[in-house]
Amino acid sequence: MLTIQNWLSFYSENYIFVGKLVGRFYDENGAPTKALEQAKAVIEEVLKFKGQQKKQFPPCNSEWSSTSGSRFWCSKQSGGVKRDWIGVPRKLYKPGSSDSHCVCVRTTGPPSGQLDSQHSDRGDLDNPNLQEYKGCHPLADS
Repeated sequence: MLTIQNWLSFYSENYIFVGKLVGRFYDENGAPTKALEQAKAVIEEVLKFKGQQKKQFPPCNSEWSSTSGSRFWCSKQSGGVKRDWIGVPRKLYKPGSSDSHCVCVRTTGPPSGQLDSQHSDRGDLDNPNLQEYKGCHPLADS
């Protein structure tokens, strides 16, 4: 659904609007159908989920140079997300995908969404969609 939303944004920003296509999302009068309202509701939920995920796993800071290659690090404001913890860099994989991106992961307290008092005090480090960077100390912030 986000792909559809991105497609719509791209075309609305780069092309002149000429009309609506009668079919699944608009009727013969150009009025939105129930399917369009449902699609918009799903997109809104997905965007809300992505916002929550960005708070849980904010993007790492990154830099690249020809002499030293890539470097990722975490700070209390990396990825533009202010928080009271620094975290450690990890690769975050989308379920079913081999693509990853660097995120900062909380290393203490209960896992996100877990409120009970019995936990391993490892923050979100045990999330199954995360992977450590090879050659880096597990608790290094860079």
